[in-house]
Amino acid sequence: MSILRRFFELDKAGTTFSREVVAGLTTFLTMSYIVVVNPAVLTAAGIPAGPSMVATVLTAIFGTLLMGLYANRPFAIAPYMGENAFIAFSVVQALGYRWQTALAAVFLAGVIFLLITVLRLRQWLVNAVPKVLRYSYAAGIGLFLTFIGLNQTGIVLLGRPGAPLRAGHLTGAPVLVAICGFLLTAVLMIRGFRPAIFAGVVFATFIAYVSGVAPAPKAWVSMPPSLSPILFKLDFSGVLTWGFFPIVLTIFIMAFVDTMGTLIGVSARAGFLDENGNLPQIARPMAVDAISIIFASLVGTTTSGAFIESATGVEAGGRTGLTAVITALCFVGTLLFSPFVSAIPPQAYGSALIVVGLLMVSPVTKIPFDDFTELIPAFTVVALMSFTYNIGIGITAGFVLFPLCKLVAGRAREVKPGLWVLTAMSLLFFVFYPYP
Repeated sequence: MSILRRFFELDKAGTTFSREVVAGLTTFLTMSYIVVVNPAVLTAAGIPAGPSMVATVLTAIFGTLLMGLYANRPFAIAPYMGENAFIAFSVVQALGYRWQTALAAVFLAGVIFLLITVLRLRQWLVNAVPKVLRYSYAAGIGLFLTFIGLNQTGIVLLGRPGAPLRAGHLTGAPVLVAICGFLLTAVLMIRGFRPAIFAGVVFATFIAYVSGVAPAPKAWVSMPPSLSPILFKLDFSGVLTWGFFPIVLTIFIMAFVDTMGTLIGVSARAGFLDENGNLPQIARPMAVDAISIIFASLVGTTTSGAFIESATGVEAGGRTGLTAVITALCFVGTLLFSPFVSAIPPQAYGSALIVVGLLMVSPVTKIPFDDFTELIPAFTVVALMSFTYNIGIGITAGFVLFPLCKLVAGRAREVKPGLWVLTAMSLLFFVFYPYP
């Protein structure tokens, strides 16, 4: 115990071993759906579900463990949900490329990330992001998580043209289970119980099983499928062409802004940012992110990075890499206990995401509402993150609007050189983005 305390600097971070364990479990429970959902999405690209599940878990284990041991941050790594849909539905189905070629593009994006991280260009770009945009990332991600949770629990459902959203069956059993989980979490938080989110997930899962809302797992243990059908199957023959450039560019920018937004947004909530709004030693989590992308492509899955569900562990008190290590160890168990993990219902982890969203919007109070050159881009980031269901679009819109607003106001000196580079990248992103 004392070795772990010294290695992860628990005393310096103001946390305890038990608190970190609960935080790691909480993060795992709220993102465990990735074990089932990511393979389900990638089947649309022709990637077999069984091996894809193993690739998903291995990527989460590798990246999260590296984040904990090397970067000493409580961030979990896993394949991104937006990027997997882009690969499956846009690159493979709409554009007709093979999934092996798409994975080669993911590999190239990871290599580029690693190079610009080693050269400190990535850190230079991130440091150019204004503080107001950093705060807007936290608020935007909070509302984004809230919407995901509301939809997962059935409280808010997709509607129809003219009324895109509608209320779910609020007196139906599934929604009531989610509401009970939310209310228990709220009560425990009011009473100062730190593992409130974790307790809420466990309670909602138990109620879902007892009430028949969700089926209990039929088995507890099973051997994982073979990874050989997708391991090292990258095809570079179609990547190094001009026609494939927009796809590589889109993967690169989406991964860059998603990871940056998550790292800064969650860090803002955790109190990791310094007085200038920067994340100390950000090069380490960035390097982990880049290496995990390369690893993900090699084992047969799509772009990975810091997961926004890491915010649940932060809210549970996680402050060091020990939280990430515990999360990684939990993912190790999913290789054998995948039937149980996949049985955690959305009513359980969805209600937890609603609570985390509530907690993450607090940095919005740091946005200067009396300065339109900062309010307009910050508001746009929050609104587009939430209403386009795409973190990348919200972040890139902020990169475009912030310097534009400063330029119109005659305050272009407030724009750092690195931000102009991000603005140019964002404009390319909007031009080449494969709109449906």
